[in-house]
Amino acid sequence: MQTKIIVKTTVNTPIKKVWEFWTNPNHVMHWNHASDDWHTPNAENDLSVGGKFSYTMAAKDGSFSFDFWGTYTRIIEHEMLVIKLGDDRNLEITFTSDVDKTHITEIFDAENENPVELQQTGWQAILDNFKKYTESI
Repeated sequence: MQTKIIVKTTVNTPIKKVWEFWTNPNHVMHWNHASDDWHTPNAENDLSVGGKFSYTMAAKDGSFSFDFWGTYTRIIEHEMLVIKLGDDRNLEITFTSDVDKTHITEIFDAENENPVELQQTGWQAILDNFKKYTESI
């Protein structure tokens, strides 16, 4: 059975803004990194069932980069994204609105190359960057 990893945050921003910042490539490039020595120089998103997103994640020193991508299998606007990642893992993101706050939960299949704890720490760091960026604008 595939190990599931869960990361969560609460963003002190209404759901409409959270959804826009999560799905708009121009915003994704500002928050999609786990540490300050990485960035996302390119992001594309076709927000439709069967549509794909693709984010180029790169070390700022140019030493390494990779594309992180997936295909949307289910979309409920302002509530849920279900994605089949490029390496065939599953990802489910839920957005729960609570007045001027939005709770985000990501549940995804662990990959086999890196320890589960490292994956959870990395994904949580990206989610924390999303929260920081979204609340700052």
